[in-house]
Amino acid sequence: MGYLALKYLHVATVIVSYGLFFVRGTWMLSDSPMLTRRWVRIVPHVNDTVLLVAAIWLATIIRQYPGSSAWLTAKVAGLIVYILIGMVALRRGPTKPVRAVAWVAAQLVFFYIVAVALTRDANPMRAWI
Repeated sequence: MGYLALKYLHVATVIVSYGLFFVRGTWMLSDSPMLTRRWVRIVPHVNDTVLLVAAIWLATIIRQYPGSSAWLTAKVAGLIVYILIGMVALRRGPTKPVRAVAWVAAQLVFFYIVAVALTRDANPMRAWI
């Protein structure tokens, strides 16, 4: 697979991942029975696996790796924080208000990760200042 196709696959899976997280969060907040559907428990994990594989493949193609590239290190660190907060938002939060705050916080972290990717800068605000 060529670089451009792989990059488009990565971006597409990022969009799907965010969309599924957003929808699952709204379902959680409204106590929707949709959250219990089998596909809702499977599809996000399949998509996120494809996303991760594409990300690793892209990193090898561009020869930039976490630890040696500040912006990529920031993306990976952000991803870990996003996953942990997302777990609180969708499953582990003890109350709905805690899950709601975690859901919003996870989205803020997600947008930080996207900003880092777009600017290739661990401090993406520099690009807009």
